[in-house]
Amino acid sequence: MKFQVGDKVLVRHSNEEGEVVDIINDQMVMVEVKGVRFPAYSDQIEFPYFKRFTEKKVVPTTKPKPSIERIKPEPAGPRQISGLGNGIWLSFLPVFDKDVFEDDVVDYFKVYLVNQTPDHYDFDYWLRLGGATDMELSSTILPNGEFYLQNVPLEKLNDKARFDFDFSLSPAKAGKAEHFEVSHKIRAKQLFQKLEALRKRQEATFSDLLFDRYPDAPFKESKGTGLDLSKLQNAGFKIYDAKQARQHLEPARTVIDLHIEKLTDNWSRMNAGEMLDLQLRTFEKYYELALAHHQATLTVIHGVGTGRLREEIHELLSYKKDVKSFINQYLPAYGYGATEIYFK
Repeated sequence: MKFQVGDKVLVRHSNEEGEVVDIINDQMVMVEVKGVRFPAYSDQIEFPYFKRFTEKKVVPTTKPKPSIERIKPEPAGPRQISGLGNGIWLSFLPVFDKDVFEDDVVDYFKVYLVNQTPDHYDFDYWLRLGGATDMELSSTILPNGEFYLQNVPLEKLNDKARFDFDFSLSPAKAGKAEHFEVSHKIRAKQLFQKLEALRKRQEATFSDLLFDRYPDAPFKESKGTGLDLSKLQNAGFKIYDAKQARQHLEPARTVIDLHIEKLTDNWSRMNAGEMLDLQLRTFEKYYELALAHHQATLTVIHGVGTGRLREEIHELLSYKKDVKSFINQYLPAYGYGATEIYFK
């Protein structure tokens, strides 16, 4: 074990600095980052000075960092995207260059927002890389139109790249939600699978659906109940009339099991990306349900395996404002295969 209690360390997946507060075993330590404690394997952390001495020095430029502002929508251009169904889509157009062997390689992607609906939307957009905001803007997209967002280099579209949106109808419509938050994450393996599919089909772009239907407005209970159902609706729960709501809501769970065979009978037909997406959506649903019922804790069983699901959940928890702390310590029933979440 090269780390000791009190060592300053850098968490590789989030690029945040923290401190070792406990030694769990020969392979794991307890790390504290901004008041949140969580376990980490030795290969998931490193000493900060490694990064300081090995990273490239960036020469400052006079170009200001993109900041949030109102951007006018572009008029529809000659580039048309066919084959998309109803909804709001995120579209990627790869731009190629030649490598040293004169082979075509992807240099960067032109990223577009595509509106395949009759509605007019205002939206805020953020590109987040490793938890940090790389680009942000606010604008509007016309019915059956498209909006150019930005160019994104290939090397930035790794497992830490996330596209976040907050949509609202313009003008607002009675019975519809005031706004709708959507997040999209492209994983490296899926990205190269999509590029290979483009090559075989000889197509120019690939597109991912953000949502196909803008949600209805949630009902509001009387003051003093403290039950906010808008988050539950966005997380996938069906919302009923206020008088019937409690009889239709699922009861809160203090423990959720995310093993894929517990979530679907068709898991054998799913690839790794589809399994992970279902597991994370299930986690978000029961996380919001726990908040709505004012639970003090929630235990998430994610298993040990490769650690990918655990890392994804820990990354999400690191940015949730309602989380006081979370820990992946040894439990007799689950070993190191579960994380305990404590709410504020």
